[in-house]
Amino acid sequence: MNARPADVIRNFFAAHSRRQLASLWVEEYLGALLRSLPGFEGMWLRSKFYQLLFRHLEGFAFIYPGARIEHCHGISAGKCLAINAGAFVSGRGGLTLGHHVLIGPNAVVVSSQHRWDLDERPILAQGHRPEPTTIGDDVWIGANAVITPGITLATGTVVAAGAVVTKSTEPYTIVGGIPASVIGHRPQAAAGLR
Repeated sequence: MNARPADVIRNFFAAHSRRQLASLWVEEYLGALLRSLPGFEGMWLRSKFYQLLFRHLEGFAFIYPGARIEHCHGISAGKCLAINAGAFVSGRGGLTLGHHVLIGPNAVVVSSQHRWDLDERPILAQGHRPEPTTIGDDVWIGANAVITPGITLATGTVVAAGAVVTKSTEPYTIVGGIPASVIGHRPQAAAGLR
């Protein structure tokens, strides 16, 4: 039942390629330096930095001070991505973000979760289960919302502040609550964005 630290570390290294490990190191250290830079200069530097680390980042990204992004090698994003202060975004299991995606302050978007179903090993020693997450075009994720792994937020979805989304959504729906459910619909006039 005991998890030895050496086993946990060995499993982490075994789960990543050398390129991914190098990317994780760069994003951890340089990301920490860039994360707090204020003003447009800081935003510009963060956008350029993540263009190098993301699997794909199309155009300029508005990444506000304090946003934390990890496992960039698994993130692909379209035009006009905005990630507000305090948000946490992880591409460990594969994360696809469409065009014109807004991620509010302190929101959490993840694409993997800890395993808990393997024999009697402690959760710490069981590793992660990747579950690709997809965010469509023209999506707004409100402040303090949580997007759980393995779901799809359809085009035009609005996630209310504080919602916990555990199921995929339908296009142009507004979801809220814990767990999130449909609380409204929005017009589809913005469908031509690109």
